[in-house]
Amino acid sequence: MKNFRNILFGLQIMLFIRLADCRVMIAQEKTWTLDECMRYAVENSLQSARQKAQNEIYRQTYREAVGSMLPSLNANVNLSANFGRGVDPETNGYISISTLGNNYDVYSSVTLFDGLYRFSAAKMHRLNQLKGDRQLQHIEDMLALETMELFFNVLYYKGAMVLARQQLDESTTNLRQAQRMEELGMKSVSDVAEMAAKEAEDRYNLTRQTNLLHLEAIRLKEKMNFPTDQALDIADTDTSRVCPLPVFIPDVGGAALLLPRSLAAAKDVEARRMELKSAKGRSFPTLSLNGGFNTGFARLMDNSGFTPFSQQLRNKWGYYVSASLRVPIFNGFSQSANILRGKQNVIIAENEYNAALRAASGEIEQAVADVNGLAEEHIQSTKKAQAMEIAQRVNQRKYEEGIISALELNTGANRLLQARVEQLYIGLKYKLKSRLTAYYQGESFFDN
Repeated sequence: MKNFRNILFGLQIMLFIRLADCRVMIAQEKTWTLDECMRYAVENSLQSARQKAQNEIYRQTYREAVGSMLPSLNANVNLSANFGRGVDPETNGYISISTLGNNYDVYSSVTLFDGLYRFSAAKMHRLNQLKGDRQLQHIEDMLALETMELFFNVLYYKGAMVLARQQLDESTTNLRQAQRMEELGMKSVSDVAEMAAKEAEDRYNLTRQTNLLHLEAIRLKEKMNFPTDQALDIADTDTSRVCPLPVFIPDVGGAALLLPRSLAAAKDVEARRMELKSAKGRSFPTLSLNGGFNTGFARLMDNSGFTPFSQQLRNKWGYYVSASLRVPIFNGFSQSANILRGKQNVIIAENEYNAALRAASGEIEQAVADVNGLAEEHIQSTKKAQAMEIAQRVNQRKYEEGIISALELNTGANRLLQARVEQLYIGLKYKLKSRLTAYYQGESFFDN
């Protein structure tokens, strides 16, 4: 019975270990799609987190600016002791007895007119908040685009590595065949040497493509802020389906206006104009209304009797209302400097806005031209690769029959490999550019 229990316990341990290994294998076999990579990059971006923090500052500054237009309400409590000659709190005459007293004040103030500089400042901070939201959207979109580019680069080197391995397998087969035929006297030593050189060249190409794939995968992890000690296996994408219909954006300028960076630049122009209005508003007089309520308590410190605390508070209460007018006359040129500085900031913001629109329009036109050109290139590259495959099969038979040399066979194999790599590159680039043109037309980079 004891041995049976030991065996059962051992089986449970082995089953637990196998289940744990299966869970690890399932976790490691996760395949990341393009959309998952882009979302992970956006959610874990340090630049995006920094912009979110800046946007929170914008929101709090706007909240503070709105609060500055509301009436203020404050309370004050004061406790004082006077020693030596002082004022009698009951008769207001001078006495030489120490006194103890405290005062209570509640007061409020509201600005009736200030040249609207606080209102303009609040609108400026609100525009800064909207600008920050557009900047965050632009950062996330560009991060998604850069992640997409690296994702397709990894796919390219991954496909190039597969093609290089296929080429190496073919070269290894041809080398073995040439060696057998050389033993039978059907091929010369030079043919075998040529095949051996081709096999070594293809093996080097496979090593090179593997290293390039590894380096590009590191760049993708860095862009995604992905843990470097974890494997990142990305899903393949179909590059055979290419839409030959031309892409056309009728209103390039209108599309450029709707991009997040253009909207951010437009909000910055409006914010700088509100800043200028706020600076001009400070040159106007400021009219304020003030009011308050106060009371207090006091007693002589000579052990004599005094009016009770609650009664004094009722007897001494009072209130006041006042109005104040502040007229700026001369403040060391600060007002004129703020106005001139605000005008220059408006000019700078308008120039940056125009530059952003020009750059965006150029990028849209370039993307449209690229996607239309790549669609035709993909069709031609597919035909070229198919023709090269047929020609290479013919060359293989000719070589086996002794009609062509090993050098001609290897030259054809290299041309076929180059055609396949070009087809892969153009297909992936077309897919990238088509996603980019769709983004310029208002679509998101992310799958819905």
